[in-house]
Amino acid sequence: MATIKVKFRPSTVEGREGVLFYRIIRNRTARPIRTGYRLLPQEWNNRTRRILLPPTGERRRYLADLQERIDRDVERLEQTMKRLERQNPDYTHEELAAAFDTPPTGFFELMHETIARLHEHGRLRTAETYDTTLRSFTRFRGGRNLQPDEMTADVTAAYETWLRETGVCKNTSSFYMRILRAAYNRAVEKGLALQTYPFRHVYTGIDKTVKRAIPLEAIRRIRNMELTGSPALGFARDMFLFSFYTRGMSFVDMAFLRRSDLKAGMLTYRRQKTGQPLAIRWEPCMQEIVDRHPNAGTEYLLPIIRTPGNEHGQYKNIGYRINCGLKALGRQIGLEAPLTLYVARHTWASIARSKEIPLSVISESMGHNSEATTRIYLASLDTATVDRANRLVIDALAGPE
Repeated sequence: MATIKVKFRPSTVEGREGVLFYRIIRNRTARPIRTGYRLLPQEWNNRTRRILLPPTGERRRYLADLQERIDRDVERLEQTMKRLERQNPDYTHEELAAAFDTPPTGFFELMHETIARLHEHGRLRTAETYDTTLRSFTRFRGGRNLQPDEMTADVTAAYETWLRETGVCKNTSSFYMRILRAAYNRAVEKGLALQTYPFRHVYTGIDKTVKRAIPLEAIRRIRNMELTGSPALGFARDMFLFSFYTRGMSFVDMAFLRRSDLKAGMLTYRRQKTGQPLAIRWEPCMQEIVDRHPNAGTEYLLPIIRTPGNEHGQYKNIGYRINCGLKALGRQIGLEAPLTLYVARHTWASIARSKEIPLSVISESMGHNSEATTRIYLASLDTATVDRANRLVIDALAGPE
């Protein structure tokens, strides 16, 4: 392993700034790497190899920033040498200098690259989840980036603790961890990190969630509400029903439905999340909603994206307004849990299961990649059967001996 020393070379002209450079010693051979950093002789401590900071003044700020850059450079040089050592133990000084001159690919940059690629492929919802995860992890780090090699088990454990202390639920924490793990594994594939399995001690499973499905009778009550005097609530109700009628279609998929997707009585589209193609028979109840809410002058079927440009922002803004309206409707009919667009998807799956529709059919209908996903999805939807069984046991205890 090479060693790094920060060195100062004073100017030959008295009173002029000298230059800092890094001396790399490897295999008993020393080579310099230039930095372009300049300071006066009295501002450098040869013994500690650090900058001497004046007590006050504008110069102090410049020198403090310069010392931080030096510390980051030394850390990056150490990480670069470790990576080169793994790839080729016989690397040269020139290869080290070239690798150091290349802008660092930190973990944040890797995440941003993935988000940009997802946007290019039209996977907007997945890009949004990566962006949300990155924002959370950035807050945890206090804005400090880290190299892929620095993603250790200690970092992931500390992040999990931070999430728990800030009130994030177990499933959300697991979701963030799985996304970070995917980004880390991509860094390993690129040779930017050695696989050390830093996520093996944090929770990355799927825990049972609070039931989100509502009874079929509640769907009927929502459908039959008189909302002609409240256009915003009527629109929110109709978007909820459209999702339910289309087998729990996710809102992002609804937003990007095009008129051309509807042909010969069939609605065909690809899920934004997985790219899986789906086809739904067009029913009169769906047409009634489209007729009530025309979206003239655009290529989109529903009036969610109304103008070209910033489509992603439009769908998020409309989605927020719809969910606010749905929560108000839920309170009006006495629902205990908040009514949201996602409830339509859960409710469709719950009712399909109660009608003894095969798991394979439900899985295909919802666009899940596997039946295992559907099993997890259904596991927490409805506890009514278990509750009825418990009632029978309690009633049996109260009966005659």
